[in-house]
Amino acid sequence: MKPDPGTAAPRSAAVSWSRPVVAAVSGHPVLSRSVAAVAAGLLLFGSFPPRPYWFLAPFGIAVLALVVRAPGRLRGGFGYGMLAGLGFFVPLLPWTGIYVGPLPWLALSSVCAVFLGGFGVSARLLGRLPGWPLWVALAWVTAEWARSSFPFGGFPWGRVAFGQADGWYLPLAMIGGAPLVGFAVALTGTGAAALAERSWAWWVPERHEIPARTDGSPVAAAESSGVVTDHPARTESGYTRATRLGIVTAAATVALMPLAGLLLRSALPGPDDGDRMITVAAIQGSVPRLGLDFNAQRRAVLDNHVRRTEELAREVAAGRAKQPDVVIWPENSSDIDPLRNSDASALITAASEKIGAPILVGAVLVNADRTTTNSVMVWNGAAGPGERHDKKIIQPFGEYLPMRGFFRLFSDYADRAGYFVPGHGDGVVHAAGVDIGVATCYEVAFDRAFRDSMRAGAQLLTVPTNNATFGDSEMTYQQLAMSRVRAVEHGRTLVVAATSGVSAIVTADGVVRAQSPLFVPAALVADLPLREETTIATRIGPVPELLSVILTAAALVLVLYRRRKRA
Repeated sequence: MKPDPGTAAPRSAAVSWSRPVVAAVSGHPVLSRSVAAVAAGLLLFGSFPPRPYWFLAPFGIAVLALVVRAPGRLRGGFGYGMLAGLGFFVPLLPWTGIYVGPLPWLALSSVCAVFLGGFGVSARLLGRLPGWPLWVALAWVTAEWARSSFPFGGFPWGRVAFGQADGWYLPLAMIGGAPLVGFAVALTGTGAAALAERSWAWWVPERHEIPARTDGSPVAAAESSGVVTDHPARTESGYTRATRLGIVTAAATVALMPLAGLLLRSALPGPDDGDRMITVAAIQGSVPRLGLDFNAQRRAVLDNHVRRTEELAREVAAGRAKQPDVVIWPENSSDIDPLRNSDASALITAASEKIGAPILVGAVLVNADRTTTNSVMVWNGAAGPGERHDKKIIQPFGEYLPMRGFFRLFSDYADRAGYFVPGHGDGVVHAAGVDIGVATCYEVAFDRAFRDSMRAGAQLLTVPTNNATFGDSEMTYQQLAMSRVRAVEHGRTLVVAATSGVSAIVTADGVVRAQSPLFVPAALVADLPLREETTIATRIGPVPELLSVILTAAALVLVLYRRRKRA
């Protein structure tokens, strides 16, 4: 077949410059793929807050897909996936070891990386199926589901959707929540990998050339020499047509999800769209010092929040601030149990009366069996405590320690883990005639937390959190991004109240309307809309994620059956 004069010269040039690259890579395949896998993980890390480079995530998945699809054994897929996981989680999670040393940080990062290793195995198996970018993207969602579920209830931190709060994909959360956003990013990445492969085959065709025969039969030559092509057409012209079609298909796959996200942006509710307005104040009292021992001065933490609330009351009286209908304090704003301690009770009552509104107080309550409950309770002036949300998803190795005797062998900090027990309930408290959905700190990372609240009729969402135990780290910004995704997912305005920052008001379109600085007392006051209408994501709940898991499992069963049959 005669070369196309319009492409022959560029393709010839591409062959020339690619030869040293191909030689270097083929000469050290394991090293080059290992470096690429780590780079893929670093790209994923770079897509997370506080950096605004959300667009790096599809590139990271594209690089990883190219690496794990390369020929080799399944254990190679696991190893490269594990390397990518370490490249991602080690720089993402150092805040977990700020005050307890590197062992917990590196151990958690390694456990999370194992799930990316599992993704590497799945991608290597599914990467030979027709339409492989779709199957590998589904496998990504499945790997994130597994990591968010196991062990000890899972650890969803680092789901790729949580790096997309500033990106084009965010509006997709209103359709399918964080799983759909993650799928969209992954499909863009796997589509980009397919596009790269097809483009390489088109511009650098040497490796795909079919051996010549004297009788001019390329099919016979390919069969006799053992050369196998991935394309259904066995002639050079058929190969060229298939490659062009593959490039067009891959390019369409890359463009599909970002364009869908951009088109959906106009469907997001406006910042003031709602059934009625309510004035909310979020109080950030700050803490005496950072670190695990911040609550050694528990009274000082409570005093800080009382003081900042009373300052707001004076501002309201002077006409410099609007009268709030409800005030939200952070998690651990009263680590002194106000149901047992009369002084704490009196301080909170006085603050509520001065501000003239009920306060959602984050308190540590001591149970009869000496266990503790991480609670958010409504405190309405002289009427005292009312409804409360007891944190249902408690943090292993922080609020409680599974297998305490075993882990005590590795670190003295095991004895510093709490004895918290999970609560029950629907995740909603009622204050000032408003149904407020509550996800306390760590809970916001889990899809099911606000789903329960929304089923119970939440009109407004809040995330009371205490980030003082993680110092001046990226953790608070990573968590704020999760809250932004949840606001879009459920179509609700969301209030973040943090002890030391960052506190924020997030509108239903995911935009941060107001934000406090770190480590200073602050009060955010805003008129916020209450909404009754629910999003598609709220209505269908976990269906997109479960469907991804089922389809991935079915595809893996099919591939393994075929492999066994061939063996």
